[in-house]
Formats: sequence, C-alpha cells, structure tokens
Amino acid sequence: MPLEVAFQMDPIARIDIRGDSTFALLLEAQRRGHGLFYYTPPDLTLRDGRLIARGHTLSVEDREGDHYRLTESRSADLSDFDVVHLRQDPPFDMSYITTTHLLERLAPETLVVNDPAHVRNAPEKIFVLDFLDLMPPTMVTRSLDDVKAFRAEYKDIILKPLYGNGGAAIFRIAPEDTNLASLVELFQTVFREPFMVQEYRPEVRGGDKRIILVDGEIAGAINRVPAADETRSNMHVGGRPEPATLTERDREICARLGPELKRRGLIFTGIDVIGDYLTEINVTSPTGIREIKRFGGSDIAVMIWDVIEDKVAAGTRSHAGAA
Repeated sequence: MPLEVAFQMDPIARIDIRGDSTFALLLEAQRRGHGLFYYTPPDLTLRDGRLIARGHTLSVEDREGDHYRLTESRSADLSDFDVVHLRQDPPFDMSYITTTHLLERLAPETLVVNDPAHVRNAPEKIFVLDFLDLMPPTMVTRSLDDVKAFRAEYKDIILKPLYGNGGAAIFRIAPEDTNLASLVELFQTVFREPFMVQEYRPEVRGGDKRIILVDGEIAGAINRVPAADETRSNMHVGGRPEPATLTERDREICARLGPELKRRGLIFTGIDVIGDYLTEINVTSPTGIREIKRFGGSDIAVMIWDVIEDKVAAGTRSHAGAA
C-alpha cells in the first residue's frame, strides 16, 4: 500500500544530491509510489494539540540542478501521515531539540524515523560514551588543566565541539604545539557546553570508516580518507570516499551497538570507526548511503524503506523501544 510520507529536512534547493542520503530516501519512496510532503523545521506549528507543517507536495528526479518540483502549497496535520522523516542536519542545538519534542507528540499513530525521543537522548558524541571500552581514550571537559593533563598522558590529541557536525572546528594538537591554551580558551568562549578531547589515532591517515546500520544490522560501509593537508576525513571538508572492507573488529563493534540501536527505534544510523576504535554514533542525519551504492555496495535506501514498511504494516510506530 502506498504510504503518505513527510520529510522534515534542510532546504531542498541547497542539498548536494550526489551525496545526500535524504535525497536517496526520497527517490526510493517515490519509486515505491509513496506520497511525498516536504517542509523545513521553521514551518512547524503546534496548535490545539495538533502538529501542523506548512509545506509542499514534492517530486524528485536524480538530475543535478533540476532535482525537485514543489506543488500544492498547503498546511498539513502531521498525524495524518504514516511516516515522518526527521532529517535536518545538525547543529544539535535547542532548535533541533525542540523539533524532537514536537514530533514526539505524533506517537503512536505516526512512525517518526529516527524516533525523536531517542534522537534527543542520543547526540552523536554523548551516546557513544556508553561504549567507552570501544573508544580511544576520551574526556569531556571545559577545564584547561584537565586538557593539559590529558595531553601530557597521550601526547597527540584531538579537540572537538560536543555538538558539532561535518568536521567543523575539529583540531589536532600535537605534543609540540604551543596553541593548546589559546585553543581551549577559544572553545570556552565560543561554546557554553563542555567539549570532547580524544587521543589522536594515526590510523586515520588510512581512513575513517563510516558503517551504516539499518534497524541495528550492518548494511554497508564506506572509507573516508583525509586530504594530505587535513586531519579531518569528513567528506564535507574534502575527505575522499573509497570502498571499505569490514574487519572482525568492525563486526564486533556493530554487534555490541546493534541491539541498543534497535531497542531505541534508531532505524538509520551511521557509526564512525578509526582503526580498532569507535569514535561516533550518528543518529540525527547520517550520510554515506549514496557513496556505498556508487561503489557497488547495497542499496541502503531500499533496506531502510523495507524496514519502515514492515513497521507500519505491523502497527509499530514512534517510541519503538519495544521493537
């Protein structure tokens, strides 16, 4: 049966369809005959207990520069939809958190992907701390003294914002670098919250592996290799995608995470692995599925929609913790 599907996402005119996972999900939904409704987060209104979105009927085409058509501008009650996709990119700020509170009100009639309550409680660099034994040495702090002590122990370190995305404001501080105090002072000024400090793992020169899990199961992987003059491997900042082969350690990490992801109703997630170490669990707006397909891997958009359709048919909606 065709479904009525709403996508809460960033402005569709600005997305790069070559690597945009949301666009892959839109293409597959359209291929299956599902109705598409598009809106952006500022278009949400809660009135008299009804969550209303002002948006458009949407059609898409896999053609750069001419990838979408908007018709029928309308206000829609989101509880009338079978599925709502929560797909805007971070930053994971109060605006983002507020949308999760609003979308949470659609349960249990409408399936929200990923489950908004668990998205709110699983920011990328916080949820991962539940698995410290899989991670490189890691600290969350605002203290310059603590950062100095951490570097004294591990020599080469990484500083990054706790709620950043796309590789923004990630710094490597090598043992001989004299900018540590100034950089920590900058972080203390710019960010109200603590920040994350990790041991630098030299294996990143060979790539930072993005592994996609669908409903807790491995679906595919891509390796992201940093440019020669970069520490960061994110494709937003010039990381080069390459095919990836999963190791036994990768599978061990996924086996640990999978049941918890499924329990939380996190259908579409992407984890980051450097060498033998888990570094992040991405639940807000994971990317990578178009690159995986381009290199001959699985069509993960198909896998995600198969899971969604099964859950809708079974009556499993938002708050899928019992799934």
